[in-house]
Amino acid sequence: MDQDYSNHSRVMPLYHYVLSLLLVATLIGAAINFFESLGTENLYSASLILVMSVSFLILGLLARTFALKAQDRAIRVEENFRHFVLTEKLIDPRVTMRQVIGLRFASDGEFLQLANRAAEENLSEGEIKKAIKNWRADHERV
Repeated sequence: MDQDYSNHSRVMPLYHYVLSLLLVATLIGAAINFFESLGTENLYSASLILVMSVSFLILGLLARTFALKAQDRAIRVEENFRHFVLTEKLIDPRVTMRQVIGLRFASDGEFLQLANRAAEENLSEGEIKKAIKNWRADHERV
């Protein structure tokens, strides 16, 4: 499938919909169970279930965040290497991580010009992506 600005976002249904919904539903159920257990002998169990539900929700969010951070670091290295191969220089240090993420979709023919514009004009990631005419697809990201 061809990729462009309108369809480059990646959604993992099992994570984004199923797991997220299950975690939120479990947290809501645990909170209801906890409040209904106030003043009863089940308070200890209900509080443990609530703490575990909060912990699983945090774990789910952190797992995604950690994967994206690792991917961002790999993208920065890849794009710095691509810039070095094309110019024998690293990307301008003014180019931010978000800008580099936008630049990864630019073809080699557009990459250098957009990298320079990103540094000079402080283009946002979205502005960079919208400026790309020859999209370089990335089907390997998480």
